[in-house]
Amino acid sequence: MSRKITNKQIFEHIEVLDAGAKGKTIAKAPDGKVIFLPNAVPGDVVDIQTFKKRKSYYEGKAVNFHKLSEKRTTPICEHFGVCGGCKWQDMAYEHQLYYKQKEVTNNLTRIGHIQLPEVTPILGSKNQYFYRNKMEFSFSDSRWLTQEEVKSGEDLGDRNALGFHIPGMWDKILDLKKCHLQPDPSNAIRNAVKQFAIQNNLEFFNTRNQTGFLRTMMIRTSSTGDVMVVVQFFKEDKVNRELILNFIAETFPQITSLQYIINEKANDTIYDQEVICYKGTDHIFEEMEGLKFKINAKSFYQTNSEQAFELYKITRDFAGLTGNELVYDLYTGTGTIAQFVAEQAKKVIGVESVTDAITAAKENAQLNNINNVQFFVGDMKHVFNDAFIKKHGHPDVIITDPPRDGMHKDVVEQILTIAAKRVVYVSCNSATQARDLELMDATYKVVKTQAVDMFPQTFHVENVVLLEKR
Repeated sequence: MSRKITNKQIFEHIEVLDAGAKGKTIAKAPDGKVIFLPNAVPGDVVDIQTFKKRKSYYEGKAVNFHKLSEKRTTPICEHFGVCGGCKWQDMAYEHQLYYKQKEVTNNLTRIGHIQLPEVTPILGSKNQYFYRNKMEFSFSDSRWLTQEEVKSGEDLGDRNALGFHIPGMWDKILDLKKCHLQPDPSNAIRNAVKQFAIQNNLEFFNTRNQTGFLRTMMIRTSSTGDVMVVVQFFKEDKVNRELILNFIAETFPQITSLQYIINEKANDTIYDQEVICYKGTDHIFEEMEGLKFKINAKSFYQTNSEQAFELYKITRDFAGLTGNELVYDLYTGTGTIAQFVAEQAKKVIGVESVTDAITAAKENAQLNNINNVQFFVGDMKHVFNDAFIKKHGHPDVIITDPPRDGMHKDVVEQILTIAAKRVVYVSCNSATQARDLELMDATYKVVKTQAVDMFPQTFHVENVVLLEKR
């Protein structure tokens, strides 16, 4: 049943049927159109208010719940529903895995039109909370207010916040009390820093006016016990900068790397900024199967260390190395996969467009005494050409782990030209992976596929596919 409210509609007693892309759940309107919802779980029976109508679908939200799904669980975080982080926290973990697996399979068959072999069940994460090794928090002098606070009309006093951006709002920050994503001492550091800053009248940043002193704080933890804290200031103020950095160092002696940045530009990205080491070292170490990886403030490293280890083991297993193969590792990043498979290969060639990442890859290879890897910097679609292959050899196996957008069509073309025996395709976006696989389908057959859950409580999922030459 439906009734009109101005240009919006209310659909009553609608069962939520499925979970789809980007974490939205799916229901069907009486007119047969799909409705995408951000705040329901498959199995809920709800009233839906639409706020967007398109030719083939609606977007809406559940405004009244008649029946709650058996797939539900109670979210453990007090910030659930406001913070945009863990959107699936109200769905029991085994159901999260089911829908992640389903999305990967659907994308490969519907977008890629791939004939799938028997699908290996998704690999769940042992830790469903406190699994992230890196978090970035923003300071704000105008924290996000709840509807209750706004309606109260009271003077809310302190408006300072240290936490996450509210989804879709670039200038509003949710003040976090406890986040369940990063292990200790993350929450303790964040809460102590906020308290100290308020007590000492240190100005929190205002994004809209571009004023204030404290801008962002990044915390990295590692399996080796190292802890890195990087504080970003909007302007130099030596007295107050040293005041807060000394407080952090003295209160948390377990911090092995304390660094800071003075960033006066409009955005808070740090990749074009100088990172200054205040105490300890300018890096921390992550360890995996005896290999050490040096991570600095700007390094990319998989944010779930334990699951990254599982992902890399699957990748290496799919590569089927015997010790005689020349392996190309495309989009190698800081060379973690390249080094992880090197022991079982004759030689590994890594290619990546980010210069700093390649510098780190070379440094890590030296650190680990790995002599059969070589790293090259350049845009994949330009570097990875016939001359490169001629110079470095014809690969037996290609491993590719591109960004979310997938591979450039020129890179796909080159892989098809090379026609290596095996290709292992690691992806954080099975939709673009499926698109690329379809382009490769005439030359390569999908032999194995394995989804890996790196990010419990979210809709993100990684997928590894093994291709063999037809």
